[in-house]
Amino acid sequence: MKIFGIAGWSGSGKTTLMAELLPALVRRGLRVSTVKHAHHAFDVDKPGKDSYRHREAGATEVMISSAARWALMHEHRGDAEPDLAMLIRNMTPVDLLLVEGFKHEGHPKLEVYRPSVGKPPLHASDPMVVAVASDAELPDLAVPLLPLNDTEAIARFIVGYCGLDAR
Repeated sequence: MKIFGIAGWSGSGKTTLMAELLPALVRRGLRVSTVKHAHHAFDVDKPGKDSYRHREAGATEVMISSAARWALMHEHRGDAEPDLAMLIRNMTPVDLLLVEGFKHEGHPKLEVYRPSVGKPPLHASDPMVVAVASDAELPDLAVPLLPLNDTEAIARFIVGYCGLDAR
């Protein structure tokens, strides 16, 4: 399973790019999954649902299953937040695992960089940034620069970089 990241500061457009990249990659016949890092508390469950009641009652893990999908919720219950490697071990192998966020982890990644966000570029200090997608010209860039609005070019780059064969 190839692992490739989309990294950048909050507000740079990572999620928008991911949502546009996924269909472009799937059209190439690739099986793609994603892992997204949330920087804040989030919940996929709702008060009043059976699964919520199970978690609130103390279950460490609750799995919900139907004919359409299944989901596993794991409560840390005081344990440290898992690193990316541990999360990946829980994923079903696919052709490509796209990782959104986790900008400090050691996997190859494309940086989504917008100077207007007002944050320093990651590519200046992260050797795992192998390309940058931006809405600005970035002279003297040591890695390929891709237009942020050209999803097909970004998809081609990822497929090529990861050595994946489009089916």
